[in-house]
Amino acid sequence: MTRPMTVRRTDPPGLPAAPGLISQVVTVTGGRLVHLSGQVAQDETGTPTGGDHAAQAAAVARNIDTALAAAGATRDDVVKETIYVVDYTPDILRPVLAALRDGVRTVPASTLVPVPVLFAPGYLLEVDVTAALPAPAPAPD
Repeated sequence: MTRPMTVRRTDPPGLPAAPGLISQVVTVTGGRLVHLSGQVAQDETGTPTGGDHAAQAAAVARNIDTALAAAGATRDDVVKETIYVVDYTPDILRPVLAALRDGVRTVPASTLVPVPVLFAPGYLLEVDVTAALPAPAPAPD
């Protein structure tokens, strides 16, 4: 018999809360994990899209949606993300997170890492996510 999956998102006392933006702790039991390759702002032909951080974050969110859908997941299933940002300044944090959270009811544990460059010129963001889904039902005997 499989256990039902539980996902617990908490902001424990002693750590700053950022409701709607990040969860300080996400605990998953009884499920399976889905790992995506880092997603950037490009269309299906590999052409970069979006000119600024917020526009690229919106494109990245669409690509994450597409990749997660292939695994039967949505951004509400994301439990951990790492955001790599070129040319980071504190004023871009809220627009980037707003684009990544648009239409989402739950928020993941999150890390933002300023980087000097990504794999190709023109890309300002790359987002690596892990999602949690219930374990598949056991096969009937």
